[in-house]
Amino acid sequence: MRALACFLLTLFSAAASAAPFAVQVGEARVGLDAPPGFSDTGFTGSPRLQELAESLTSASNRILLFAVSDLDLRKFMVGDPPELRRYMIAVTPKSLERERVTPRMFDQLAGDALRALGPAAPTEKDASAYLDAQPPGKQSLLAELRHETDVVSFVQGTRLPPAGRFDEKPLYLVASNTLMLLRGKAVNFSVYSAYESPADLEWIRAITVRWIGDLQRLNNR
Repeated sequence: MRALACFLLTLFSAAASAAPFAVQVGEARVGLDAPPGFSDTGFTGSPRLQELAESLTSASNRILLFAVSDLDLRKFMVGDPPELRRYMIAVTPKSLERERVTPRMFDQLAGDALRALGPAAPTEKDASAYLDAQPPGKQSLLAELRHETDVVSFVQGTRLPPAGRFDEKPLYLVASNTLMLLRGKAVNFSVYSAYESPADLEWIRAITVRWIGDLQRLNNR
């Protein structure tokens, strides 16, 4: 049985690595691709992974891609529990799928997203120290990465609510949120990571900036 699972994993891994791929958003075909080291999970048909993806976004959005690390995908496919320390999602607003999003509309969408988070954290303050001063579960703006006419990207973080133990170690989650205008469509990309050290925040920044560049090149062909 284990050998069969490994064989199927080889086949599925080949399918998952066949990116980039295109998704239909209204009349436009938008090119997507997961960053290196991550694979889209759509081919698995897993209700568990679908539920996790749906928990990350509003029901008013359509999920275009939900990717986990290649290591987590291998674990999942052979029946081992994935760590799911880092993952990413791409969505588009259902209400705008049939519309061509103008730069003015895009600017309004981006402005609404930033206003909801409030002012950014002081650059000199450690992310965990800043989040410790915020209410548990509150999403806080940590930094802006890009602010242009067709892409707005920022990093946010939260201190997770305690599970019940008084002496438990605080847990943090950081995520980048990127709104892009691709072929006249508004597409939102988010990258998530557990936060244990500043290296996690640097990883979020680096992979987000790379993903933005990759998707811009893919859709400007």
